[in-house]
Amino acid sequence: MVLVLSLALLIWLIGRQIQLPHQARWLLIGLLYVAVLGIHTVLPAEASLRQATGGSAAQWLILGGFVALALLYREMLRRLRAKVAPTAPVQGAPQGPFSEAELDRYARHIVLREIGGVGQKSLKDAKVLVIGAGGLGSPVSLYLAATGVGTIGIIDSDVVSVSNLARQVIHTDERSGMPKVFSAEAAMKAQNPHITVKPYNRALTEEIAEALFDEFDLVIDGTDSFETRALVNRACVATGTPLISGAISQWEGQVSLFDPVRGAPCYACIFPKEPAAGLAPSCAEGGVAGPLPGVIGTLMAMEAVKEITQAGETLAGRMLVYDALDARSREIKLSRNPECPVCKDAS
Repeated sequence: MVLVLSLALLIWLIGRQIQLPHQARWLLIGLLYVAVLGIHTVLPAEASLRQATGGSAAQWLILGGFVALALLYREMLRRLRAKVAPTAPVQGAPQGPFSEAELDRYARHIVLREIGGVGQKSLKDAKVLVIGAGGLGSPVSLYLAATGVGTIGIIDSDVVSVSNLARQVIHTDERSGMPKVFSAEAAMKAQNPHITVKPYNRALTEEIAEALFDEFDLVIDGTDSFETRALVNRACVATGTPLISGAISQWEGQVSLFDPVRGAPCYACIFPKEPAAGLAPSCAEGGVAGPLPGVIGTLMAMEAVKEITQAGETLAGRMLVYDALDARSREIKLSRNPECPVCKDAS
């Protein structure tokens, strides 16, 4: 086998020396490969020439299969680049919406029929605001960054503490004491340097909510305070911004998409009043299974991708509830409350 590979290398080097085109060099190496297969097909097993070229055709067939797969993958990437890049580039203008590095990074997304180059471009153009950089905000932010959402805002006034690290996977021990939004920004930029991250190291208040939400196409709420969720919902209804909301407690989590402008209910339609004390304990009060925020947060990120790319059916008008302890999930149908004081005038 070494002999044949040495001959292939020699053919390539001589071809380069005499400035033979790449295609011609590959053709000569292909002829050598066919000749070796012919030797193993025609000559008996004990023939010295067959022994000198590996002794068996099986290894050459396997090698040929790997080479064919590599060439096929390369051709797929070439076609994807041609599909996304402009057909008639303007002199001095960027060559399409994606760089070579971005095309390689998002190739698995672009080959999905439901997303494609157009959907990936929508993700790159999208502006998404994540409320909270904690248990749910961690997986949401990381996956939005990895997926290629172009601009990601994240607002939180808290700092990283050691007690966060069992479930808030965007933070690290060495960033303990750092504001969560800056810790999240560092992780997101390390994951994908092609995105823009806007950290807001402050609490969300009534005074800033609507103006802030107006800058974004989609809001994702991962907070654990009913008061904040109600505020986020009011601002989303006022600005007509779709809202993906998730919640976790102990072993159970839920996620839905609230969008009354497009006929779905708002958060207040389903949860008009704050639950009674002790009925819905926070993570600090009731505890939470470490991986659960990852499950629910990832579902929230998936809903965001679908909402932005218009792929599939979102959770608008539905709530998905996941019980990790029994490994079961169920769906609850949701409808608008025509008398909802928050969204009854939304259209």
